[in-house]
Amino acid sequence: MARPRSDDRRIALMAAATRIIAVQGLGAPTAMIAKEAGVSNGSLFTYFETKADLLNQLYIELKTEMAAAALDGVPADAGIHEQTLHMWTHWLAWATAYPEKRRALAHLGISADITAESLEAGHRIMAGVARLLERSRETGPMREAPLAFVVALMNGMADATIDFMIRDPANADQHSQAAFEALWRIVG
Repeated sequence: MARPRSDDRRIALMAAATRIIAVQGLGAPTAMIAKEAGVSNGSLFTYFETKADLLNQLYIELKTEMAAAALDGVPADAGIHEQTLHMWTHWLAWATAYPEKRRALAHLGISADITAESLEAGHRIMAGVARLLERSRETGPMREAPLAFVVALMNGMADATIDFMIRDPANADQHSQAAFEALWRIVG
């Protein structure tokens, strides 16, 4: 008879997968993830049918956490500039507070193991961020550009900014503000 699943073990496996993938990359063996979580390799497959299943579930969980952090408390009655700034600062705060999650998500985002369904789920999860970006560019110079292009520009700016914030924490707020103002000039 199969052992019942434990939420605590699943959480430990996801946390271990995040840490291991952030450091080792996607080639890290499941045995290493299981050992880091304090469970047997066989137990890992009680929770995830395959390694690809683990990677897809981790991708969706990290995207969900990042989107929730970015959109948490967006002031509904504020203007689009303030709302977008709020989203930006909360997104960067999450990424700098959880660098392992950011690195793991970066690895997962380019993985061939992430299914089209998981990528689509990721897009749905980030829909609130996309809506803010769409509204912010309605009358700006990027209004005719494909949204995917604008998102790629924003992601590139965010990655560079996050790197500077991590390397220079004393000036993290200034880096975030300067990057946002540059982003706003591009899209707003």
